Amino acid sequence: MSEKDNYGLFIKEYGKALPALRAFLRQLLPTWHDVDEVLQETSIVLWKKFDQFEQGTSFSAWASMIARFEVLKYRRKKSRDRHVFSDETLAILAEECLDMEEKLAEQRQTLKACFAKLEEKQRILLIQSYSRDLTIKELAKNEGKTPGSLYKVLDRLRVKLMKCIKDNGALAHG
Repeated sequence: MSEKDNYGLFIKEYGKALPALRAFLRQLLPTWHDVDEVLQETSIVLWKKFDQFEQGTSFSAWASMIARFEVLKYRRKKSRDRHVFSDETLAILAEECLDMEEKLAEQRQTLKACFAKLEEKQRILLIQSYSRDLTIKELAKNEGKTPGSLYKVLDRLRVKLMKCIKDNGALAHG
């Protein structure tokens, strides 16, 4: 594989994993500043070691493992700070975060599948109701409904999604 292909694959995988990686780091570090510092170092290490990544495995899990080591390294640098977790506590938190991320990823996939089962008009209505562009009052007016009736429609759609998610087992473990 050429370096250009390797770079493209890295960017694709890194882009998909970045939100989960950021969330993982935020659970292990006290501030967003710390997250940014460790994420930057982690990104450099990920790129340098990308040739060691086994395609077909989880990039996110691999990146999280490297991030965990970068957190330990960062902590050693800041060890004089009294707000730093012990190595044992950090190890427990990291394992919990990884377990939680797997469950959340499963739930997101199930939600996505259930959302796709809704009619297009229902999906658009849900998206619009959660966007910051329109208030419920404005959205109700656009739909030719009262705000109260729109809330009832949205509530039925949320219940429908929740039932679909439960029926598909994504919340059975959580």
